[in-house]
Order: sequence, then C-alpha cells, then structure tokens
Amino acid sequence: MDMGKLEVLLDRQDIHDCLLRFCRGMDRFDRELYLSAFHVDADVAAGPYVGDAAGCYDWAMPMHERGQRLTQHCLLNHSIEIDGDVAHSEATYLFVARNHPFETGGDETIMLAGGRYLDRFERRAGAWKIALRTNLIEWSCLQPALPPPFADVADMAANGVSARDRSDPSYHRPLLNRRARNTP
Repeated sequence: MDMGKLEVLLDRQDIHDCLLRFCRGMDRFDRELYLSAFHVDADVAAGPYVGDAAGCYDWAMPMHERGQRLTQHCLLNHSIEIDGDVAHSEATYLFVARNHPFETGGDETIMLAGGRYLDRFERRAGAWKIALRTNLIEWSCLQPALPPPFADVADMAANGVSARDRSDPSYHRPLLNRRARNTP
C-alpha cells in the first residue's frame, strides 16, 4: 500500500473516532469527551440551538436528563471527502431514547429519530475535529416502551447497569465479567 492511501485511511479513522467521541459523550453525559470532538470555535446547529459546542452541550443535557432515562446516538452510513487539512463528512444517524413517563402519569415511550450530521472537519495541530456541524433531522416516531429483555435474570446487573456518567461499565478498567458462568 502506498503511503498516500495509508495516510488517507488514518485520517478517515481519526475523523470517525471523533464522531464516536461525540456520540459517547452525549450518551454518557461526559462533557469533556463530547467537547473533545469539536474545535473551541466550532459552529453547531442542532434543532433550535445554534452556537458553540459547549453551549450546545449545556442546552441539550438538561433536556436529555429531564426527558429520557437513556439515549443512544448510533452512526450508520458515513462518507468523508478529505482535501488537505479540511474534510467534509456526512454521517447518517439513528437516535433512540427511552423517555420518562409524562408528568400526567402516562407510560414510558421510545423515541426513534433519524437524520444526518453534516460536518466540516479541520485538522489543526495534527488533530481532526469538527469546525462546523449541521444536524438534519429527517424523521421521528414515538412508540410504547417494553421492559428490557432478560430484566428478570437474577444476576443481570452483576456487570453493572447503564449510567449516564463515568460510573457506566464502559469506563471500567479492566473490564471483567462478574456474572456466574452457567454453561455446562
């Protein structure tokens, strides 16, 4: 493989890793991780919010915390065009949220939404980060929530439970299995 192709592959991986930091930062309420995906002077347009990345995080987190028990920002198709130290990216996403019951005593719901993150990345001081983001929300729906599968298994939570902070099992090092083996 020639070095030009290898360099492009490494740049593409750095850009993809940056998008994953954004997603994980949102889902784990990890402000530092979220902000590591953006240049300090980045412009972000997300729903009604238009401003910098720190302001977007500060706007979104109370809404997610109040309205949802959990969220998952999932990346799907992803294209990247690199031109020197600037790249343009289109990442299709699926957003899933388990919503708290409405204040009127309604049932839990699941919100599904899809769209695309359109990003301009810039490599500054050797690091690819988002310089401009537009979030195109293309569809959404609301469904009744069902209990999580296997919730009745006695030791299901022995390896931890999902948390929206650094107590989440994904941060544990070393990762261990604390559940009893039950295979013959």
